[in-house]
Amino acid sequence: MTDPVLGRPDHPRPPRQAQILAVIAAGGVLGACARYGAGLLWPTTPGAFPWTTFWINVTGCALMGVLMVLITERPRPHPLIRPFLGTGVLGGYTTFSTYVIDAQHLFDGGLPGAALIYLVATLAAALLALWGAAAVTRGLTRTESA
Repeated sequence: MTDPVLGRPDHPRPPRQAQILAVIAAGGVLGACARYGAGLLWPTTPGAFPWTTFWINVTGCALMGVLMVLITERPRPHPLIRPFLGTGVLGGYTTFSTYVIDAQHLFDGGLPGAALIYLVATLAAALLALWGAAAVTRGLTRTESA
């Protein structure tokens, strides 16, 4: 079968919902285990700036930038790659819920300035990481295909 719009071979049939949920769950387990491992390797002392969560979210967003370029601007990948890596692995790895809890702990610990800096810096760094990684990946893949 050929995709009539793109003129490329199409996958024989789209994945079923159960397949998609299974790869998201499997990827989520891997991502959550990686996040948990990072927390064990680099624990945050109560009241200290939560660098581990900060870097998890920044690196996860950078990896999402790379992934999105590779799966949307290159030849068509397997249809389960995006749910497995994007939603599953990187969704399980990044932890913006913990980011909010960490900010609350800083605020409750009498460090409202640090909490505000953490909230703004994490968001800014994560967005810049996503954008920068996507731009670098796009530049590298253009060079390779030229």
